[in-house]
Amino acid sequence: MLGYLARRLAMTVPTLLLVAIGVFALVRLIPGDPVQVMLGDAADPAQAAQLRAQLGLDQPMPVQFMHWIGKLAAGDFGHSITNNLAVLPLILDRFQVSAVIVLVAVAAAACIAVPAGLVAAWKQNSLLDLSVVGGATLLLSIPSFWLGLLLLLLFGLKLKWLPVIGYVPFAENVWQAATFIVLPIATLTMVEIGVLTRMARAASIEVLRLEYVTHARAKGVPEWRVLARHVLPNAFAPTWTLIGLVLGHLLGGIAVIETVFTLPGLGRLLVDSIFARDYPVVQGCLLFTAVIYVLVNLIVDLCYPLFDPRVTVA
Repeated sequence: MLGYLARRLAMTVPTLLLVAIGVFALVRLIPGDPVQVMLGDAADPAQAAQLRAQLGLDQPMPVQFMHWIGKLAAGDFGHSITNNLAVLPLILDRFQVSAVIVLVAVAAAACIAVPAGLVAAWKQNSLLDLSVVGGATLLLSIPSFWLGLLLLLLFGLKLKWLPVIGYVPFAENVWQAATFIVLPIATLTMVEIGVLTRMARAASIEVLRLEYVTHARAKGVPEWRVLARHVLPNAFAPTWTLIGLVLGHLLGGIAVIETVFTLPGLGRLLVDSIFARDYPVVQGCLLFTAVIYVLVNLIVDLCYPLFDPRVTVA
């Protein structure tokens, strides 16, 4: 186990290095000049040149990249161009909001989708199966931002059960903070239920056709026990892999939901930083997201043998 973990961690180094190179290059392709954004169009050229030198933007790209990598190796993500705040604490503060929403949404989606997919596979080609597959396909085809706007319109404006915009930290008021994240969590949960249900159904159908399931039924084992003890644990392995991919994907792509619901999360920070041409924050957000994605997939791989005994980690 330790050897496998060491090899996987070693493999992440070139991966993250390639990501860092790509992030640095893509950020420099963003139209606009951060110095011009900070000083305005009527800025004095001498003042603009002084600020550009102060920020290190007058140096060649390779020099800027090596300087950034050197600071990253020391755990320093730099400082924001717009407000001079340290980038890493800013990212961690915003990440708390995004992490709560994504983790709760994925957990809720898995708790609903896995049993639904199992039951649909058990009743394959029945009306129940068609209803589950149809509902999952419908949820899968709905854009998350559109679904979020519909939920805002219904529960925020029409029924007035939940606040429409804003956010309150959990440290200030737990109940009020929960009311602000209910709709974002519901939106992500409904969207991800579709893909997880289809995967759970497909995996369960394959397991139901195996010989040991037929043997258990021939021995007179109750059907609920066959599903719970023989089908579900073995069918959950591929679904677990997909859950890890979904979790990483949502952490990287939650910007749309946070923009719709005006939440101060990591995605919203990234969008605002792109508009402000804040290079250090944009680079930090993208690299931080890549690190989280790699770690999530590593945890998924390490946990895979728990759900599939045929897989060993050595």
